[in-house]
Amino acid sequence: MPEIKVGHIDDIQELRRARPTMVPERYIRDNSERPTHARLPDSLQIPIIDMSKMIWENDVQFHHELAKLATACEEWGFFQVINHGIDTHMLEDMEEVAREFFDLPLEEKEKYPMKPGTIQGYGHAFVFSEEQKLDWCNMLALGVEPPFIRDPKLWPTNPSHFTETLDKYSVEIRKLCHMLLRLIARSLRRVDDNVFNDMFGTAVQAVRMNYYPPCPRPDLVLGLSPHSDGSALTVLQQETDTVGLQILKDGAWVPVHPIQNALVINIGDTIEVLTNGKYKSVEHRAITNKKKDRLSLVTFYAPSYNVELGPLPEFVDVERPCMYRKYNHGDYSRHYVTNRLQGKKTLEFAKIAGEL
Repeated sequence: MPEIKVGHIDDIQELRRARPTMVPERYIRDNSERPTHARLPDSLQIPIIDMSKMIWENDVQFHHELAKLATACEEWGFFQVINHGIDTHMLEDMEEVAREFFDLPLEEKEKYPMKPGTIQGYGHAFVFSEEQKLDWCNMLALGVEPPFIRDPKLWPTNPSHFTETLDKYSVEIRKLCHMLLRLIARSLRRVDDNVFNDMFGTAVQAVRMNYYPPCPRPDLVLGLSPHSDGSALTVLQQETDTVGLQILKDGAWVPVHPIQNALVINIGDTIEVLTNGKYKSVEHRAITNKKKDRLSLVTFYAPSYNVELGPLPEFVDVERPCMYRKYNHGDYSRHYVTNRLQGKKTLEFAKIAGEL
């Protein structure tokens, strides 16, 4: 296999263009971390929530769908939403502009480098040592809202319509998150419908575009290491011709089969803390494919950095004692981005001693 300089090892597309028949050691996982392909029941799928049935609050369909949402949040931490109201052309445009970026020559993409210890720009996030195993993935991550988290130098000018497309897309995703948080609060039945939206202030929104090239040995690598998200909600748009996302359910890695024009939603650590563990963030990972590449677009939606978080009193009682301490969300965000992705380990930051 051609020798690839250390500076380019992080760029999987360049590695793939060298047509390797083997995977470099830096990407090969220990046996316990490698993806398995155990046969699981076809019925073992994350719930599907039809947003078109959640318009009229006095309608029977609304309450049926709300009950499904509560089950999804409590038992899965993940669900897919259909009929979510975001124009399919907008989804397609965002996907297309992301692909155009990843298809650019390496020297063009390297104009927007993700520097060590940061999570914005092009490259690899959450890499802190030379010994650390790398994910089979390149990513472009950007802060979107509020304006002060944006780094204009890292927003690509090629494709020329990149910024305009991402801004329009992000506005619609933000509306969806606002609506979902209201419905999730309603599904809990103990708090006001607007409790999360009111508490979060000017919510923080970031996007990460993940590109997974084909891998000669997908059985040896991971596209993205297992982790839970530090957000309140995460919105995933993924292509439908390959399965890459897996979630940890009852000790097994369950594949998430994409639905055309659906969006995958998952509960982040913030909602787990606020509900005192009633609704849980769930470990998930990405696997690779030998023949096909894969693109995913991920939006993270979280409280303002100055918000103080802790379990809401409505979810603390004798049967469920307080599991998490009160903390500043900005402090938690800094803790999250300065640690490796290791399952739900980052959430230990918030756990009360004895609850670890």
